[in-house]
Amino acid sequence: MFFVGRYAPLDILVISSIDLPQLTLIDAKPIGVMRMKDQGEADDKIIAVALNDMSVNHIHDIHQLPPHTIKELQRFFEDYKKLEKKEVVVEHFLHKEKAHNIIKESIEMYNRDILPGLK
Repeated sequence: MFFVGRYAPLDILVISSIDLPQLTLIDAKPIGVMRMKDQGEADDKIIAVALNDMSVNHIHDIHQLPPHTIKELQRFFEDYKKLEKKEVVVEHFLHKEKAHNIIKESIEMYNRDILPGLK
């Protein structure tokens, strides 16, 4: 599990045509990031594709997704937060390089700030 911000877990959404049970570990390829604010706080969502799913593993960058898929992702997060009576704003979607940078920064933060306290 990776962490971001003040030690909140870094979320990843994996796009796949295969039904997966909850808590299943799979190989995934980050293709971008959805930049959003949840209750005014930054809450990035890494967007990835399942590596072993031939229907999506050819996608290398978030902007290769159909525009409607981007709208569905945005709408899903906006709507489910409304059900929790929380305000969320999806700001924009960024390329895979930004996703890789966020993951790298989260790993560095974990190794620097969290891991030493676990020893």
